[in-house]
Amino acid sequence: MAQNGKHALITGSSRGIGRGIALKLAGQGVQVAINYRKNEAAAKDTLAKVKQRGSDGFVIQADVCRPDDITRMFGRVKSEFGKLDIFVSNARPEVPEFYQGPMNITLEQWDTAMNSQARAFLLAVRAACPLMGEGGRIVAITYAPGGRTGSWQPWVGMGAAKSAMESLCRYFAVALAKRGITVNAVSPGWIEDSVLNTLPDVAQDMIRNWHQGEKGWTPMGRLGTPADIGNAVSLLCSADAGWITGQVIAVDGGLSLMDAGLPLDIQRG
Repeated sequence: MAQNGKHALITGSSRGIGRGIALKLAGQGVQVAINYRKNEAAAKDTLAKVKQRGSDGFVIQADVCRPDDITRMFGRVKSEFGKLDIFVSNARPEVPEFYQGPMNITLEQWDTAMNSQARAFLLAVRAACPLMGEGGRIVAITYAPGGRTGSWQPWVGMGAAKSAMESLCRYFAVALAKRGITVNAVSPGWIEDSVLNTLPDVAQDMIRNWHQGEKGWTPMGRLGTPADIGNAVSLLCSADAGWITGQVIAVDGGLSLMDAGLPLDIQRG
């Protein structure tokens, strides 16, 4: 599915899911702007892997919580690429910066979650659109269960922020439809080399044991990888996906199909 001659900006693409998306698009001939906040070495490593796949790009430091950084980032994209075909909003703060339950979360933690997702997406899409023509693709990386449920209490700030971002996807999808620009969100399941790996070891082990194998909660019996999410994003960025817009697409190995009200032995047969 070649996309030669296209240009993409992926926030938070120095590692994890963002890197998986960058490498998938690079393999299709897309030049990639790799955004990072702190880890320049990881961003440069991603760029090296982009070049190994026969593409090119550049790295750009920016904190998406800062409006001036967003403006500067898109200014660099304009000067380097001259246009933009794909924008993927993936960046998020480190877990300790927002991870607290609803009774104890500070306003600073709440603002960090909201500003890194909903506000950053609002500003970034408005900055991306002047660089996009017909066929432009905008994709937000979300976590839809965090907005629908209330069980993972310390996720309240990010859950609310992701829900707001998903809502913005729908509004932008309508606003940009006549320009031929699509706006969608991808909701991953549990992914290796992502937020999972920042949790305490005991929590990581519990999650892996719960989801993997024939008796695991995830029907496909494994956790996802950054490459799995890269594959899904690349499909949404293809010309064939031009009639898909305003959707939140679960890429989770069937995880979201399961019913918490029934024992697994009944559901799996």
